[in-house]
Amino acid sequence: MQSIESTALEPTKSEMAGLSTGQKIGRLIPVYGLVILTVGLIMIFSILLPDTFPTVLNVRSIVSDKAIIALLSLAAMIPMASGRIDLTVGYGIVLWHILAISLQTAYGLPWPVAVLIVLALGVLTGFINGLLVEVAKIDSFIATLGTGTVLYALALWHTGGRQVVGVLPDGFYALNGTMLFGLPITGFYVLLIAICMWIVLEYLPIGRYLYAIGANPKAAALNGIPVRKFVIGAFVTSGLLAALTGVLLASKLRIGQASVGLEYLLPALVGAFLGSTTIKPGRVNVWGTLIGVIILAVGISGIQQFGGSFFVEPLFNGVTLLIAIGIAGYAQRKRGAVRRITPASK
Repeated sequence: MQSIESTALEPTKSEMAGLSTGQKIGRLIPVYGLVILTVGLIMIFSILLPDTFPTVLNVRSIVSDKAIIALLSLAAMIPMASGRIDLTVGYGIVLWHILAISLQTAYGLPWPVAVLIVLALGVLTGFINGLLVEVAKIDSFIATLGTGTVLYALALWHTGGRQVVGVLPDGFYALNGTMLFGLPITGFYVLLIAICMWIVLEYLPIGRYLYAIGANPKAAALNGIPVRKFVIGAFVTSGLLAALTGVLLASKLRIGQASVGLEYLLPALVGAFLGSTTIKPGRVNVWGTLIGVIILAVGISGIQQFGGSFFVEPLFNGVTLLIAIGIAGYAQRKRGAVRRITPASK
């Protein structure tokens, strides 16, 4: 069953051809409004906080803190491309980061084996989600909420409410702690995965099929696209990427606890939804998702450096989401107006 609809609203070349310069700017501002806002925030904070904001140390801090959210947002946007939603990206990371540590400390497994087991379990969870949505025909929001709650319960049972601690090998720590060109290696993980996803979604048939399913699954099926196969594949890929993120979180925290992980769910979903309001408004897309995460990271970092209180982060997340939705709605109304005017002018 479909939970969300994926329909791109970016202006086409034919729409832009007959517009004046002012009209073209008016059509492009909603499309790239979030990008412009991000650049504007960076400039403002750099001017107001010249000693702390535009520094390498601050960039390192932002990359280190938000790489986990960026990866989860990319994981969440894969099912979104097919019109589904996956809440297990936030719940699953609780169990995955705990298992990545406990399999080594409690069961003595080598860290590569522990990582492979966690990744396999992530794939299995994604496959179960796909079956629940496509075979059992349960709405993806309900199905993944149920699966995620089970994963969270398993994390509580496995830990008994206690922290999982122990000495871990240096190779496992290096997964997150390595610096490359002066920046945390997790930032390069995000960039590499983003490029791969962009190529698949924009230039390969798989991506076109997922977007077609997200726009109209019945029409996609009538055109010969195996909807069930691609939706299940989207959930499997999302589960794999979420499990990988859990491994990196474990390498970062070096301890496992069931109270850590759920706080990433809302920012990850906000980043993915923000991604559908820019670059290609109305359609989740890779670079839009990264812009969504970046604007959250930049805004929160700048406000906190001004002395913002603990409630700043959730407040900024909510306000930014509302603004982005307003931009997307404006883009949709403008496109509708252009389509009504264009035939009448011919």
